Amino acid sequence: MVKNNGMEIKRNSRLRAWTEIREENLAWNLECLREMLPPGSQIMAVVKANGYGHGAVETSRILEKCGTEAFAVATLTEGIELRNGGIQGKILILGYTPPENWKELAEYGLIQTIVDRAYGLELNRRAGVRLPVHLKVDTGMNRMGISWQDREGILEMFRLSRLQVEGIFSHLCAADGTGAEDQEYTRLQISRFRQTEQWVRSLGYRQICSHLQSSYGIIHYPEAGGSYARAGIVLYGVLSSSDEELKKRLGIRPVLSLRARVASVKEICPGDFVGYGRSYQAEKRMRIAGLTIGYADGLPRSLKGGSVLIRGKRCRIIGRICMDQCTVEAEAVPDIMAGDVATVIGSDGAEQITAEEVAEQSGTITNELLSRLGSRLTGAAEQRIPISLSCFKVSVL
Repeated sequence: MVKNNGMEIKRNSRLRAWTEIREENLAWNLECLREMLPPGSQIMAVVKANGYGHGAVETSRILEKCGTEAFAVATLTEGIELRNGGIQGKILILGYTPPENWKELAEYGLIQTIVDRAYGLELNRRAGVRLPVHLKVDTGMNRMGISWQDREGILEMFRLSRLQVEGIFSHLCAADGTGAEDQEYTRLQISRFRQTEQWVRSLGYRQICSHLQSSYGIIHYPEAGGSYARAGIVLYGVLSSSDEELKKRLGIRPVLSLRARVASVKEICPGDFVGYGRSYQAEKRMRIAGLTIGYADGLPRSLKGGSVLIRGKRCRIIGRICMDQCTVEAEAVPDIMAGDVATVIGSDGAEQITAEEVAEQSGTITNELLSRLGSRLTGAAEQRIPISLSCFKVSVL
């Protein structure tokens, strides 16, 4: 057996490449975020894109056990998956659903976003029953939603006979920015949304819920409040880009580890090439190892200067990452052998590779990296690290 982060994994296991989910870290992060919100504001867990690669149903079950009552997905299919997985809470579809699919929205008890005025009118025309919806208000991102200035259009949605507007929301497009201009624009968006919300409530629609913040809105503008705050990437203990000081201040802990296996170990000579396009050439005699993970599993082909952990040692990735495999320099691990565990994201002994590190080396953000983890990875449900799950209070410094 080999030991990774205190957990023993059999070398003869059938697993090729897999993810591991630490339930206690997910519960911990949820409590960290709850502590940041003002009274009356709840977490809406964003579990789109297979829960950012963590397993949408599995993570939602954990979060629901911890008292989470609202979830957000991107598509109708994702919403149905949660219902079929036994999730009982409110499920908001943030994206577009073809209006002709209104029956599925009703059957599975899903809340649809009104993405613009024309969409609301068409969904109302087609629906055979009254559907619960949330109205998206565009406060300056100019992606989806009815403009905050279009009060006639907003009011029209509330008056439609087959749509029940239960909530309004918007999205902050620069909440992650720390520069003065980004902060000023974010506060402008917050002001526009609050004006719209107050106006709607003044017309008698006082029971509607509201939500404005996503992950970085919670982090930088917790006072913005609302009925819900949509926690996405930060819920999984990860920031979009590397900022270890901020992570430490927040107290969040990574939930996911990504691991593969050593398939083959060999010695190569000076001048030998490794991989497609002869992209790497050995300058000396060296030991290399082939790993059972590639870009079809979500390891970006664009990764430059990356490494993995084998027996607690960093091993540099060399040559081009292939669809199903990659190669590492293994000089740091003299006793390496086929079947050893290679950690791509996560801890092994005293060493750690973060999702932020891999994303930065790949020229992207963690949101993209994790949401692209391949479907053939062994599911998070099978490799969930067993714990005695308890939902506890934490103190955020």
